[in-house]
Amino acid sequence: MKKAMIFAAGLGTRLRPLTNDKPKALVEIQGQTLLEININKLAEAGIEEIVVNVHHFADKVIDFLASKKWNTQITISDERDELLETGGGLKKAAQHFQDDFLVYNVDIISNINIEKLFDYHEKNDALATLAVRKRATSRYLLFDENHILHAWIDTKNQVVKQRRMSDSDLYFGAFSGIHVISPRIFPLMKHQGKFSIIDTYLDLAKTEKIQAYLHNEDSWLDVGKPENLEKAVSLL
Repeated sequence: MKKAMIFAAGLGTRLRPLTNDKPKALVEIQGQTLLEININKLAEAGIEEIVVNVHHFADKVIDFLASKKWNTQITISDERDELLETGGGLKKAAQHFQDDFLVYNVDIISNINIEKLFDYHEKNDALATLAVRKRATSRYLLFDENHILHAWIDTKNQVVKQRRMSDSDLYFGAFSGIHVISPRIFPLMKHQGKFSIIDTYLDLAKTEKIQAYLHNEDSWLDVGKPENLEKAVSLL
């Protein structure tokens, strides 16, 4: 049974004032919420259960999910008491995942092939497989020629976190907010409470295989920014 988690708990600060009275997950593109768009995408890809975490306007998300019939099972991971960020939110939902599973940010619109991503992950027996692209940003993950994670860099603030040393050149990959993870990761997560999953990946990159999945040919858009909502219309 293939499962996924959609990160939908965020405050949506980049989308204000649209998120002043509703969560980012319920912002609409052509009459469809971001949450609905991505639930349907994952269901079409064969995902049979989706865990949705909630915090900001949590009741509105829960009511919306209950108001529709979905082609997949929906489970809520409740973070109303504290927003746990990506790492903490994932750790809180650990009980739901016994096999490799997908994680997908609610503010991402992409035609990435989920089945191919799963196949690639399983073929490489990675602890986690991160979808990455060559695109302009200020923060990058650095991978070697075998697509193994070595480091992270913030080019704007000139901060580098290197976890593996390499004699080969490393390439820069911008994380797409889409990843497949083995449940083997849960006992290895040392952070508690609120933390980023990227911090966990960097910690584990010293000894574990954190793999890149390049998907430069796919369409991809971060619609967490107001200027990109209109651009997303052409991708749907």
